[in-house]
Amino acid sequence: MKKVVLFLTIMFMTMSYGQETKQIPLISVNGEGKVKVAPDQVSISATIETKGNNAKDVKKQNDEKMDAVLKFIKKMNITTADFKTKQVALNPQYDYEKKKTSYNAVQTVEILVKDLSKYDELMEGLVQQGINRIDKVTFESSKELQLQSEARKLAMKDAKAKAEDYVSVLGQKVGKAFVISDNSQIYHPQPMYASMRMKETADALGASNETLAIGEIEITANVSVSFVLE
Repeated sequence: MKKVVLFLTIMFMTMSYGQETKQIPLISVNGEGKVKVAPDQVSISATIETKGNNAKDVKKQNDEKMDAVLKFIKKMNITTADFKTKQVALNPQYDYEKKKTSYNAVQTVEILVKDLSKYDELMEGLVQQGINRIDKVTFESSKELQLQSEARKLAMKDAKAKAEDYVSVLGQKVGKAFVISDNSQIYHPQPMYASMRMKETADALGASNETLAIGEIEITANVSVSFVLE
């Protein structure tokens, strides 16, 4: 009985080892898919920063300016769902040389503008109402998820076409995908400012009120695929 058990154990180990070392014929290729689209909305992160020696006064000044900014945003017919406060802070700053404490108040509002024709007027108005720091401007597409899906499909088609090109001279066929690795990227164009002008200055110079070239959003899908060879 012990011999039979030992024989079966050795046989099972041999079969398992054979299965582990069995190699599947594969071809590994990279595929890329690109989709470009003009942005149809823009996300703006804008900050009011005020400084002073009295914490209460600094906060009050900051609040008053932000109140004016929020009223202006509403006046631009941007819905309340498309703008929100992202940061509120009041921090002491100690000057060791002067042995004096000052205060720095910060409030940041994030705005989603779905009508790009409002961009220039909005940016100028934000500055006029007290915004003294534009932290980020990102142009986006409202169809980004759909475009990502299109780019991925193009990348897979590209990978399969490459694999078929390689094996066409070998008398073999490309079978099922064995391993797929995805590494998609999205390029959001940043505005190229001609200048950050106040409206009065632009009018006085007789210049155009346009301040940027938007560019395109480029969504790229990169995949690595291993196909089984048949």
